[in-house]
Amino acid sequence: MPATYDSVPFSELVRGGNVAVLRDVLPDALPWSTFLPERDLDSFIGELVSTAQGTAALDHLNSLALLLSQWRHSAEIYADPALHAAITQEPEGDLGPAPAPEATE
Repeated sequence: MPATYDSVPFSELVRGGNVAVLRDVLPDALPWSTFLPERDLDSFIGELVSTAQGTAALDHLNSLALLLSQWRHSAEIYADPALHAAITQEPEGDLGPAPAPEATE
């Protein structure tokens, strides 16, 4: 089922920036977004709108594809409690010295 709202394509809703409507249709358009906590969902929608508007102006969608991929990976982490715990817990003990960065020419 394509994600539409009153026959308006999802891409047009995103570029239009109507946050309330986007919150309504996002679970249908991007089902993985349901795993994002509220505070992250707000950030995601804001970034989605601004990036979609920018990519439309440039007619270059790579930035939008990258943004969606990054947020999808975040949703994957929230969806897996064991993975989320492993990533968010503080490390135990001293992790040792950090190597000095290599000089660049």
